[in-house]
Amino acid sequence: MNPLLENFKSALEHSFIDQSKETNELYKAKLLVNPDEMGRMVLNDLVDELATCTEFFFAVAFITESGLLAIKTVLSDLAKKNIRGRIITSNYLYFNSPKMFKELLKLKNVDVRITEMDGFHAKGYSFKHDDYETMILGSSNLTIKALKVNCEWNLKLNSLSNGDLIQAMKQNFEHMWEESEPLSNSWITKYQMGYKPILNVQKVDTMEEPSTQIDPKSIVDEVEYATKQITPNDMQKKALIEIQKMRDLEKTKAMVVSATGTGKTYLSAFDVKVYQPEKFLFIVHQEQILKKAKDQFIKILGEDEEKFGILSGNSKVTDEKYVFATIQTLSKDETLQKFAKDTFDYILIDEVHHAGAKTYQKVIDYFEPNFLLGMTATPERTDGYNIYEMFDYNVAYEIRLQEALKENMLCPFHYFGITDIQVDGKTIDDKSSFNQLVSDKRINYIIEKIDYYGHCGDKVRGLIFCGTKKEAHELEQKFNNRGFHTKALTGDHKIDERDRVIAQLEAGKLDYIITVDIFNEGIDIPSVNQVVMLRKTESSIIFTQQLGRGLRKAKNKDFVTIIDFIGNYDNNYLIPIALTEDNSLNKNNLRKKTMATKYLQGMSTIMFDEITKNRIFQSIESSKLNNAKNYREAYQNLKNRLGRMPKLVDFIEQQSVDPVIITKYKENYPAFLNWLNEETPALNSQETKVLTFLSNELLNGKRNHELLLLVMLIDKKKVSAENYQSYLKEQGYICDEQTIKSVERILSLDFFTQNEREKYGNTPIAIYSNGTFSLKESFQQSLQQNQWFTECVEDIIKTSFESSKRYVLSEPLTYNEVYGRKDVCRLLNWENNETGTMYGYRIKYNTCPIFVNYHKDDKISNDVKYEDELIDQHTLLWYTRPKLNFSSKEVLEIMNYKKTNLAIHVFVQKESVGDPEFIYLGRAFPKLETAKELIKQDKNGKDTNIVSMEMTLEKAVPLETYDFIKQK
Repeated sequence: MNPLLENFKSALEHSFIDQSKETNELYKAKLLVNPDEMGRMVLNDLVDELATCTEFFFAVAFITESGLLAIKTVLSDLAKKNIRGRIITSNYLYFNSPKMFKELLKLKNVDVRITEMDGFHAKGYSFKHDDYETMILGSSNLTIKALKVNCEWNLKLNSLSNGDLIQAMKQNFEHMWEESEPLSNSWITKYQMGYKPILNVQKVDTMEEPSTQIDPKSIVDEVEYATKQITPNDMQKKALIEIQKMRDLEKTKAMVVSATGTGKTYLSAFDVKVYQPEKFLFIVHQEQILKKAKDQFIKILGEDEEKFGILSGNSKVTDEKYVFATIQTLSKDETLQKFAKDTFDYILIDEVHHAGAKTYQKVIDYFEPNFLLGMTATPERTDGYNIYEMFDYNVAYEIRLQEALKENMLCPFHYFGITDIQVDGKTIDDKSSFNQLVSDKRINYIIEKIDYYGHCGDKVRGLIFCGTKKEAHELEQKFNNRGFHTKALTGDHKIDERDRVIAQLEAGKLDYIITVDIFNEGIDIPSVNQVVMLRKTESSIIFTQQLGRGLRKAKNKDFVTIIDFIGNYDNNYLIPIALTEDNSLNKNNLRKKTMATKYLQGMSTIMFDEITKNRIFQSIESSKLNNAKNYREAYQNLKNRLGRMPKLVDFIEQQSVDPVIITKYKENYPAFLNWLNEETPALNSQETKVLTFLSNELLNGKRNHELLLLVMLIDKKKVSAENYQSYLKEQGYICDEQTIKSVERILSLDFFTQNEREKYGNTPIAIYSNGTFSLKESFQQSLQQNQWFTECVEDIIKTSFESSKRYVLSEPLTYNEVYGRKDVCRLLNWENNETGTMYGYRIKYNTCPIFVNYHKDDKISNDVKYEDELIDQHTLLWYTRPKLNFSSKEVLEIMNYKKTNLAIHVFVQKESVGDPEFIYLGRAFPKLETAKELIKQDKNGKDTNIVSMEMTLEKAVPLETYDFIKQK
C-alpha cells in the first residue's frame, strides 16, 4: 500500500474505531481546545498549519483586530514565499469593525470577500499541503479569545485531495466566494456609514468583550471615571490583606513586588486609606510622578485637596497631612532637618529598587515611621545592594508579568519580533553607523512595518525607543517630514516640557514620542497603544520596563502592539529571557521557549518572523550565559531575596538558575558555595565525591527511581526488591526487572566507566544482595555524623524531584525533551555507560538509539559526511555507518525490527556546539520499501558502501522544534 494511504488508514482507525491503534500523529483527527493537556491553544494549530501550507482559505463570520494580529507575522512570512490565501467574512450583526476590515486590506497575499448571506455563521479553516489537506471546523472565530482563552471545540481533520469531505467544503466555499463582494475601501466607507457596534455586555456567542466595555478589574485614570467610586482590583485586594497581615504580626516594614501597570499607586492609596495615618510621606525619584500620584491619592482617600502637598524643587510644604516628595529635594540637609524624625507615621517609597542610593539611605536612616512600605516591579539589582534586607525580608505580596497577564490585570499585548532591514548590504547590528540607523531606506521600512502591524483604536499613540539622543532628534525630523506628528524627548528636556509633550500624545495631537530610556519607568501614559523598539536589548529588566509602558489598561484600548526591530545583535538572547521571565541560564530552556510561544498567559501573543527567530537562536548559541558574573549575580539576588544562604531547591522554587547548570559549573553545590567564598561546614573527600555523583548523575530528575530508593533506604536502612517494586508501581513508574537492575548498577557505580567511578569515590551508595537493597556503611556513617552532608543530600533529592516534574516518568524518555548519550544509556537500562563508543547509533539490549547531528561541520572527522534529514515532521531520512549493506548484521537487525520488537529511538542535535545534548523525537519505524544500498565517497575520496532508509516517527515533530532543527 502507498505509505501515505497507510498513514491515513491507521489514522482513521485510531481516531474513529480504536484509539489503541498506533498511528502517525500528523494525520489523526484531533479535538482542539483552549488549552489542551500540553498547554497548546487553538491558535498554535492555526499558526502551525499556516506556516506549512501551500495555499489556504478561511470562512469565518467574526474577526477582531487582535485575532488578525495573532497571525500577521506568519502571513507576512508566507507572502515572502508567494503563498496566497482567501478569506470570506461577513457584516453579520455588525460585529466586525470598520478598522478590522481596513487591517484586512493590508494583507497583500490574502484576497478577502464579504458575504451578505443571512445568518452567515461559518467557522472553518482549510490548508493545502503538498500531499494532503487539513481542515479545522468548529466554534472558533478569528478572535483572540476564541483562539486562546474561550472554551472552544474545534475538530482538526486531514484528508487526501479527493476526499468527499474536503471536496464538499471546497465547493461550498467556492459557491460563497462567487456570491460574495470583494473587500475594498469603497465597501468599507459604505459599511462605516451604517455601522452600529454592539454595546451589549457580551457579544453574541463569542464572549468577546466590545471595546466600549470597561473591565471591572481595571482601574483607569481618566477624567470620565472621576465621579465613580474606585474599588480595588483582585490583585490589590489580595495585596491589601497580606500587607495588613504584616502589620498584625507587628512588622514595621513591608515590600510589594508588582509588575508594571498593575496599579501599585492605587494599591498604596487603598492601604493608606485603611491605615489612616496622622501624617503620610510618599517618596519617589522623579518629579514627573508626584502630581499624578497625588491626584490618585486624592481620588481614593476622598479628602480635601488642601491636605495634600508636593515637596519638589520650588514646591514647598507646610503642615499638609499627605506629603509627596522627590528624593532629591527631601534628602537635602536643609529640607530634612525641618521634619522631626517621627513626623510621619506611614512612609511609602515608590520604585524602591532605587533605594540603595545614598540619598535614600540618608532619608530612611533619618525618619522613624510606624510603618514603611516599599513598592517596585524590579527588585533585582546588579550593584549588590540588598533591597529585601532594607525591608527585613518582609515581602507582603509579589506578582510578576506572566501572572499579571494571566489574571487579566494588564492590557493584552501582541509582540512582534521582526527582522531589521539591510542598509548598504549589511543588516543592522552592534556596529551599525548613525547614518545607517537613520537612513531613508530604514525609515521607510519602519513606517511600512508599524503600519502593517497597526494599533488598537483609530488613532495611534505610540512610544518609540531608540539608542541615542542624536538618533531620537533625527528620527523626529524624518518622521515629521513623512506626515507624522512626533516629538523627541531625552534627558535634556525639563519636566515641564516632558509633561506638555505627554499631554499632547494623550490628547491625540502627537502620533509618537521618540525617546531614549527616560520612559523606562515611572511614566504613566495609559493611552499608549503601540510601542516600537529600535535599539538592541541591553538588559532584560530594561526591555520589560519599556514593554510595560504600553501595558496599562485604558478605556477603548483592547490591546497594545509591541514592534521590536531585531538586528544581528549579540544580546538578542535577552529577548526570550525578558518575555518568559526565564532566569535559568539554561540554553535549552531558552531555545524551547523561543520556539514555542504558548507559554504566554491570557490573550497576549508573541510572534517572531523566521529570520528573527534564527537570529535569536544564534545569539543563544553564541552567548556566554554560563559565566562567573551571571552565576554570582543570580546567587546574590536569590540570597538577598531569601535573607539566607540559598539551597539548591530554592533556585527552582524562586525560578532562578537551573541547579543542574550550577553543579555542572562546579561539580557540586558545596564546591559552588566555596567558590563564592561562602563559609560552609567541612566535608571529607569521600562525602564530596558522593555529592558530586548525586549532583552529576541524578539531580536532573530524568528518572526518579534511584532517589526514591535512596529515600526509602535512608528511612529504613534496608528495603526488599519486592517492596521497592510495589512502591514504584504505586507511583505509576516503570518497575520491570531490567529497570530495577539498572537502578542497582547506578547506585553501586557498576554502570560507570573506571574514570567515573574514581571521580565518584569508588564506593557504592547502596548495594543489592539476596533480594534486598541496603545502604553502604560509609554512607550511613556520614549521614549520622555530618549534618551538613545530610542537608546537602536531602537538598539534592528535593531538587531532583522538583526537576522531574517536566518529565513523563511513566515512560523511559520524554518526547521533545533533551538528553545526553549517557542519559540514554541509563534510561534504556543499559548495563554500562557506553557513551565513548556509541557515536551515531548502537544496537544493544533490544534498543537502538540513533543520534543525529543535523547541521554537520565540513571539518568533521567521520569517514563519510552523513546526509540525515528530516524530510517532513514525521519522516527522517537516515544513513547507516559506512562499509555496510543489506547483508550486514546491524542493518538486518534494524530492517527486522518488527520480528524482534527492536525499539528505535531518534535523538537530534541541531549542530555540534556546546553540550552534546539531543532533542528526543520519539520512537521511529523503518519504511522498508525506501531502504537503498548506496555508494558514497569517504573523506579520502574512496568509495564505500552505506545503507539509507526513511523512518516514520511515531509522533510528528512539533513545528517549532522542526523549524529550529532545520534552520541553518
